[in-house]
Formats: sequence, structure tokens, C-alpha cells
Amino acid sequence: MKNTIKSFAFLAVIACLTFSFTTLKTEKKDIKTEKSNVVWKGYKVTGAHDGTIAISSGNLLFNDDVLTGGTFVMDMKSIIVTDLEGDYKGKLETHLKSDDFFGVDAYPTATLTFTNVKASGKNAYNITGDLTIKGKTNPITFVMSIYGSKASASLKVDRSKYDVKYGSASFFDDLKDKTIYDEFDLIADLEF
Repeated sequence: MKNTIKSFAFLAVIACLTFSFTTLKTEKKDIKTEKSNVVWKGYKVTGAHDGTIAISSGNLLFNDDVLTGGTFVMDMKSIIVTDLEGDYKGKLETHLKSDDFFGVDAYPTATLTFTNVKASGKNAYNITGDLTIKGKTNPITFVMSIYGSKASASLKVDRSKYDVKYGSASFFDDLKDKTIYDEFDLIADLEF
């Protein structure tokens, strides 16, 4: 009996040592920026506008094919409006890039860095990250789905947390039908 207990104890020690020195294979997969896109949609009392923002760089981190992290840099100077044409398109793009909104001359990039990733299903992950816009960083949560070498995510961003004040009822009273809602959507379709 004593020999059996000693054998089990010995095996337990060997197993613990083996698992202690076994490391997971971490792999960094760069985002193919030319095949990936981010669509934005902003809402106001009288309607909505949408467009795109280019990803200038990004990567996802995996341990044995399980998502563990990621970082993205968006080129804020690349903001494009896709629901308008002509002068209206140009005016809105210029306004979005101005200090009234994203101040792209002073803040040419926005970043998202994952801080916590938890699997929530076969191909889905609940993610918490730090989103930095206009030099201000706030936590954000969202779900990301991954299928093969593609990923998709939808984020709701509260612009008032990033000092984007223009037309916001959080900063100005009595805007009525000139109100632009604080939350806007970002929908990312990524290839890596």
C-alpha cells in the first residue's frame, strides 16, 4: 500500500513538473489591411450617415489557435463618407476630420488594444479592450467571431467619453432636431 501511494505521489510530481514547463505556442497573426475594413455608422435625430475608416496596422494573438489578444491602429485621416456624394460628402468628411469631431491633425490615429479575452462559444469571444480616440482611453466590451482566417466584430462607441462634443446632448442643451446621438457603430471585417 505504501509503495502504491509513493508511486502515485511520484507520478503526480512528474505530471506537475511536465505541465509547468510546457508552454503554449503563441502566434501573432498580422491583419491584412488591404483585405480588411471598418465601417462606421453615426445617428442623428433626422437620420444617419455611414462610411469607412482604414486600418493602418493590427494583429491578433493566438495560443494554440485560441484567441488571447490583439491590437489595432485606425487611420483617422482616412475617414470616408459613403452615403453622400459631391459637395455634401466632402463637407461632412472635412467636418468629421475637424476639431468639432475627431481632430485628425492632432490625433491621426485611434487604437484598440485587447485587455481581456474569454471564449464564449466555438468561434466567439467576449473581449474587453482599451479604445483610444483623441488621446482619451476608455474600456470597451464587444464580441468577436473568428472563422478560419477571418474575424468580425461590432462595437458601440460612446463618443462623449472621447471629448467628441459637436451636436451632443451630453454637452449642449436645446439642440432639438440638430442632436447627433453619442453612440456610433463600428463594424470590423478582418482577414489575417
